[in-house]
Order: sequence, then structure tokens, then C-alpha cells
Amino acid sequence: MLREIRPKEWNDNLFKAIGKDWLLVGAGDEKAYNVMTASWGEAGVLWGRDVMTVFIRPQRYTFGFMESGDYFSCQIFPDALHDIHKICGTKSGRDIDKARACNLTPVFDEKAPYFKEARAVVICRKLYHDIMREEAFVDRDVLEEDYPERDLHHIYIGKIEKIMIEEE
Repeated sequence: MLREIRPKEWNDNLFKAIGKDWLLVGAGDEKAYNVMTASWGEAGVLWGRDVMTVFIRPQRYTFGFMESGDYFSCQIFPDALHDIHKICGTKSGRDIDKARACNLTPVFDEKAPYFKEARAVVICRKLYHDIMREEAFVDRDVLEEDYPERDLHHIYIGKIEKIMIEEE
């Protein structure tokens, strides 16, 4: 069971939660949605608002849902469910039903889809969208190492509308 908290009450180590445990980013609605694994992301304060930032390449199926909707979710799962990322990070929602393949329960009671099994869910409303640009890379090694094909990520900054965490 998830309970709502204020952003300042969120005690997750986000370096671990995002970089090691990984996120599922979800967008869409009951008619059509997708989720994808993300190991890049940020949370903080920008423009006087609590925000979360995610990065999505345009070839990802989730990209279309991010482009067409105003909301997205970021979900963190318990360690016992870490293997869902083997599917959600390597398979496309164009080809399989990730919820069914991972035995997850989709929930549509918010403005972005999430899964009942998540231990933390952040619902965000898009505030800003941009595309990374080659000429903006100061450290060119990052560009060469992470973008050899120049398929630069799109950046989505969302205002945190709601955070729900697992009941303790």
C-alpha cells in the first residue's frame, strides 16, 4: 500500500535509487501507455519548484507517450523486483506487454500510469522539454563515449505533483 508524502519527507538515497536500483519511467493513459528503465535522472529544486528530470532517447517507445502527454511517473521498485529491468530495459513496449511479462499491476488513478508493486512513485507534470545538443558538451569525452551515434537524449523536467511511498 502506498501513502502520499511531501517531497521534503522523501528520504530515499536518490543516487542509489536512480543509479543502482533504477527507475521505471511511465507515460500514457489507460488506452495506451509504456514504461522504460532509466538509470539516469535527477530530483531537486528548480524555478522554486520541486522537480524531477528524466532523459529519453527519441527511438524509445516511451518517447511518443512523453511527447504527447503532460504527465509522467518515475517508479522505484523493491530489490526483490529488480529483475523487471531485464525486460523493461531491453524489450520494447511495441513488441510485448511489459506489465504482463513482469507480472506487474498497472494503476491509472493518477495522471500518469504506475505499477502497484512499486515502493515509491513520483507523479510529475511536464514543465520543460529540450534536446541535448552536441555543441553544448564541454567535456567532449562524454559525447564520444555515450553518444557515438549522436542519438542525443531529450530532457524532460517535471514538477513533482505527488510522491507516494510504500507503507512501513
